Amino acid sequence: MSFPSAISRRDALIRGGAGFGGVALSWLLGEGGRAATPADPLAAKPGHHKGKAKSVIFLFMEGGPSHIDLFDPKPELDKLHGQQLPKSFKPVILAMGENDAPLMGTKRTFKRYGQGGLWFSDWLPHMATCADDLAVVRSCWADGINHSGGVCQMNTGSILAGRPSLGSWASYGLGTENTNLPAFVVMQDTTTSVVNGPRNWGAGFMPAVYQGTRLDGGKQPIPNLHTPPAVGDERQRQKLDFLAQLNRKHADDRPEQSELDARIRAYELAFRMQAEAPEAVDLSKETAETLALYGADQKETEAFGRQCLLARRLVERGVRFVQLYHGAGSKWDSHSGLEKNHGALCRSMDKPVAGLLADLKRRGLLDSTLVVWGGEFGRTPQSEQGNGRDHNPYGFTMLMAGAGVKGGRTHGATDDLGLYAVEDRLHVHDLHATWLHLMGVDNMKLVYKHKGRPERPTLNEGEPFRKLIEG
Repeated sequence: MSFPSAISRRDALIRGGAGFGGVALSWLLGEGGRAATPADPLAAKPGHHKGKAKSVIFLFMEGGPSHIDLFDPKPELDKLHGQQLPKSFKPVILAMGENDAPLMGTKRTFKRYGQGGLWFSDWLPHMATCADDLAVVRSCWADGINHSGGVCQMNTGSILAGRPSLGSWASYGLGTENTNLPAFVVMQDTTTSVVNGPRNWGAGFMPAVYQGTRLDGGKQPIPNLHTPPAVGDERQRQKLDFLAQLNRKHADDRPEQSELDARIRAYELAFRMQAEAPEAVDLSKETAETLALYGADQKETEAFGRQCLLARRLVERGVRFVQLYHGAGSKWDSHSGLEKNHGALCRSMDKPVAGLLADLKRRGLLDSTLVVWGGEFGRTPQSEQGNGRDHNPYGFTMLMAGAGVKGGRTHGATDDLGLYAVEDRLHVHDLHATWLHLMGVDNMKLVYKHKGRPERPTLNEGEPFRKLIEG
């Protein structure tokens, strides 16, 4: 049996006494007797402090990239190749349960780059040229041992479904600087669904208006956006007004369903996007030099290159949070054939990411855009099936650049084999608190009341890692 939810005081005034109470309420809230219009939940809002990041671009390598083979060389692991994990290491729970798997050294060659001497493997020659802009954090850890829990936590702070994504929290806390485009945009480089699907960019228990908007990765990122030639702006406006009237009549008796309000606002946003979005996603206006910078002119890098270029165009136009999934469908998950798997993925990702960083910097956008690179976890130093690595949430690497992050530095460390984070350990909640801090948001002060309980983006945990921005 279902019960109607409690109505608000405004609803009580409007519905009670033939609605005459609503007349007085409208006059009080309005100006000169005009009815007040509901506030836009996505209107730009000030942060808790002055943050340098106006926008975030989160480059999510889904499936778990191997820090050991990319950013965190381990000479001791190479020496112990083929042997068992030393008894001095505490027991570790592996996703595939292969506790007797031998250690596996890397086949990659590492070099130092930039003034800070950051280590990059030969799989990342283009990102290595951006060393002085990048901060490498080697001591991240998480709770999710499988992809579902890991991806969910890196997006929402929890391994369990149902909480708002970080992009939704940013939209809720800060709104957007461009009401003609979505505040929170998501793209993936393949047609394969990301593990957990739309829950990763959902609004959870918050109103649905804060959820992410998925754009396609092809040459028409927003399908069906253009108005048919036979339909003019005035007719389109009339149709939209009539549709809104029907939707609101339906929503009046269902105030607890925020999805209805989100759908109405989505129609309005789509109408506004018809004027601005086509230009925002039109890459034909970019120069050949810029397309080449992102690798958008080459088959191997075209898909992710176009998305990285779109991300730049979106933050340039005021979009608050852009998340790009590379290897969508857990393609980075290399339980076997790591050399072939990671080699191909790095070739398709390396140049676009470097192009994005270089382009943001030369346009003066890197100062106000936080770029994050990473996955849901890393890989183990133990081998799996002889030529792969298992999931490793106990110690892995993430990269950050822009918006006040001091580049050319390495923070934290894993142990001599790359299994556990041992120095300046940063949980996912600390990472989220850091990113929010750079946006001007205090993770403990950003609160949404849900069923009488104050909910926060980091579940009442996490502290900003100030070494990233100090000194």
